[in-house]
Amino acid sequence: MLNLSHKNLDVWDLGFKLVKMIYVLTEEFPSSEKFGLVAQLRRAAVSVVSNIAEGAARYSPAEKSRFFEIARSSLVEVDTQIELSIVLNILGRDEVESLTVISNELFAKLTNLKKSQFKKNN
Repeated sequence: MLNLSHKNLDVWDLGFKLVKMIYVLTEEFPSSEKFGLVAQLRRAAVSVVSNIAEGAARYSPAEKSRFFEIARSSLVEVDTQIELSIVLNILGRDEVESLTVISNELFAKLTNLKKSQFKKNN
């Protein structure tokens, strides 16, 4: 494994926690959702942490900002799919309490990272 600086970021750790939580939650989804919500949720969650890593590896503030924005957008996608899972009675609101806390913290940290890169660029 590469010993890179993004692995020391709190936001990267939170992204990893998000991925683990999504994988655990989706283990209990109906088998009919294996290629639907399960695949979409997992892909979006992995996209969050992957874009954080990729953004941290970029040199220019504009590129960093762009990847942090993509990570934030993927997090919004995860949120939408979780809400849909609740509406479809696949998950209960109580089951996603911890995920909600991590998602809100992650969204705020990604927003701050994006803003800090924007300021460096201007």
